[in-house]
Amino acid sequence: MLPEYIRESVTYGLFFAAGIIVFFVVLAATTNAVMRILARRYGRTHPDSLGVEVIRILRGPLELFFVLAGVFLGFVSLTQQTHEVFATISLVGPFTTTGALVGFVLILTYVLERVAFMALTWYLRNYAHRTETTIDDRIGVLLRRLMPVVMYAVGGLIALEVAGISISPLLAGLGIVGLAVALALQPTLGNFFAGTYVMSEGELHEGNYIELEGGPAGFVVEIGWRSTKIRSVQNNLVIIPNATMADSIITNYFSPTPVLTTIVECGVSYESDLQEVENIVLEIARDEVARSEVGYEAFEPLMRYAEFGDSNVNFRLIFQATDRGGSFAIKHEIMKRIHARFVKEGIEINYPVRKLLLPTADGREDLPFHVKVHSGV
Repeated sequence: MLPEYIRESVTYGLFFAAGIIVFFVVLAATTNAVMRILARRYGRTHPDSLGVEVIRILRGPLELFFVLAGVFLGFVSLTQQTHEVFATISLVGPFTTTGALVGFVLILTYVLERVAFMALTWYLRNYAHRTETTIDDRIGVLLRRLMPVVMYAVGGLIALEVAGISISPLLAGLGIVGLAVALALQPTLGNFFAGTYVMSEGELHEGNYIELEGGPAGFVVEIGWRSTKIRSVQNNLVIIPNATMADSIITNYFSPTPVLTTIVECGVSYESDLQEVENIVLEIARDEVARSEVGYEAFEPLMRYAEFGDSNVNFRLIFQATDRGGSFAIKHEIMKRIHARFVKEGIEINYPVRKLLLPTADGREDLPFHVKVHSGV
């Protein structure tokens, strides 16, 4: 039979611990109800608000946190009141503290993972599609897949450390396994990180026409994590590993704008009136750029004589088209019109010409005459 003062001490300890537990349970229920009301009222006026989603996520974990805190504090109070009477309680105390800390770590990990996951989902749903690039869409989706695994792994390791289980051997083993996996997947990982670099640069977009130095050229169809796909002018799909993309010099014909400078090279005979030739060529170029749908009128066409060639005075006509495809179409039309106009005006574009000096019977050189030499003759 226990003495009276011991029974009173035990009774007081039990009632005090129960009171702490009841208080925290009521606090948990009240907090849950208040947060439910806030989420409902605020959600009516701001249905897509990030704050509403956070409140909804925190309701359950916060309620569980208060209940766990009440049980823990109640047990601590009971231990302090009765440890002189029941030695078993004092022995169980450290395990209770450890268990509570592990529970707090797991709850915190869950809350952080849910909030981060929800915030990223909210951004992808409401803002990612409004940006000019698709980089945030791709990286956001990848992060949303990897983030739960990483956060729960870190939270689990912290919980083990709090529980008194050394994680150093585990980390060492994971490091060795990770090194082996990295070596085995080196090409894949190289393409993955190169793909991250290609997408984060933001210089390539779907629909751009690009050309790799010494490699293929075509329109970008898709920029993935492992490879970039382009459609060549022959309408073939070319798959380029991102590691190759990252190490190559790339010409993007759509950056900084799709407008492309185009050059037509030609030459006229030495007997031509160069000023007249210039006037005709510029007249044709200006008219074609103005009436063509792919002509870029903000740039004034230029003509510059380049050199005295073997057979012609060579020149370059410089103008701009709205894009690469349009440059071929407008160049085609301008060349046809220049040729037709030169024929009409009697302006000659020479074949290769050679000047021959033939000696006479008395040994003197006769007057020179010119011979047009066709290619290959």
